[in-house]
Amino acid sequence: MKRFFLLILLLLNSCAKQNSDLIKTQEKNFKSLKQLTFGGDNAEAYWSFDDKKIVFQSNNSKWGLECDQMFYGNFDQSYDDEIPKMVSTGKGRTTCSYFLPNNNIIYASTHEAQEKCPETPLRVDGNYVWPIYESYDIYEADFDGNILRKLTDSPGYDAEATVSPKGDKIVFTSDRSGDLELYTMNIDGSNVKQITFDLGYDGGAFFSTDGTKIVFRASRPDGEEEKNKYKELLSQGLVQPTNMELFICDSDGSNLKQLTFLGNANWSPFFHPSGNKILFSSNYNSDVGFPFNIYSIDIDGRNLKQITYGEMFDSFPVFSNDGKHLLFSSNRNNGGTRDTNIFLAEWID
Repeated sequence: MKRFFLLILLLLNSCAKQNSDLIKTQEKNFKSLKQLTFGGDNAEAYWSFDDKKIVFQSNNSKWGLECDQMFYGNFDQSYDDEIPKMVSTGKGRTTCSYFLPNNNIIYASTHEAQEKCPETPLRVDGNYVWPIYESYDIYEADFDGNILRKLTDSPGYDAEATVSPKGDKIVFTSDRSGDLELYTMNIDGSNVKQITFDLGYDGGAFFSTDGTKIVFRASRPDGEEEKNKYKELLSQGLVQPTNMELFICDSDGSNLKQLTFLGNANWSPFFHPSGNKILFSSNYNSDVGFPFNIYSIDIDGRNLKQITYGEMFDSFPVFSNDGKHLLFSSNRNNGGTRDTNIFLAEWID
């Protein structure tokens, strides 16, 4: 009898994965919603230039993983029973993959420093932190996982790379200056230029559709106490991402301006295909850290609008190049676990 009820629950859960219950009543921008992954932490899913493939990171233990590795597949394929193809080495820890115009993939990895997963500190003095591994460098690989090129080779953290839709430039975060700043380079790793210079963590940057602008998340410690705390954590390879706002600038770093003034954590921005607004994740109206939901805002900082209405975590919104679909990561439909999965929405403006 117990097995019978377990079977019924599994069948019901399987049906729920594809039906309209995945969409909250208020989520008017979603025509349909499909769950692509089922277990572990799956995030930062990005599109190939032709919109046929996606690449994402996962630590799904059912796939034999101990920490994040990179996978790719068809954009609308679900990975419930099937394991997608791994494009990273399976060694070390990886983060922040992205497609190049030739369909090769770039990502950051620690595998040259150590084959095992590095430790992941989550809290310091009770405060949530992110590790900034100095062993991260950015690599280019093909679909078979062959590393073709090492794009960065300076001491310290090099990661969070994304590619201009024009296919000519990469923007990434590095601490080579002693602080976490944004840099651009050609897609072959040449012509590296620093484009941000203010104290604080600058990261998670993306180009606009026409390649002329960049949007990113940033912390800006204020006062000697906050600045000293930021510097001390950074010296330990850590940042505290609980207070971040969005900034926008031209692709060379000029005309920098702060876009949001919401408080709490505002991050994972991505340009709408029109170039006139940005989707991002925020917990600005939460007193306890959650929920995170996806919002849109015009590039002049006006017309803030809530897009998702999840109960815990919706983030990493990324539009397809044709603007018809949106990928994002969410805790919805995880059976009460901590799993974060990737979802594919048909987008309605």
